[in-house]
Amino acid sequence: MIVKIHKKDDKTIVAVCDGDLIGQKFEEGELQLDLSSEFYNGEKMNEIQAGDIIRNSDLVNLVGEKSVNLGLKEGVIEKQNIIKIKNILHAQAIVLHD
Repeated sequence: MIVKIHKKDDKTIVAVCDGDLIGQKFEEGELQLDLSSEFYNGEKMNEIQAGDIIRNSDLVNLVGEKSVNLGLKEGVIEKQNIIKIKNILHAQAIVLHD
């Protein structure tokens, strides 16, 4: 999967996308996923590396089956918060830390 870390003030925003989806654009009705933008253009990571980053982020944006399933596994999203755009899974979450 491809992970891009964005820093904004004291917040960490992480975009995680299945590698085979990078560079593509999906539209359905008013919904759009543009995976060709710099927002998603990060570095390739394995599940363990990406999971560590997801758990320690403040905001997470997940695209694709592997990435969304990792978000579920890490407990940062719940199934009812997953949407599909052209059958591509997508979820966003604010990660609360104790």
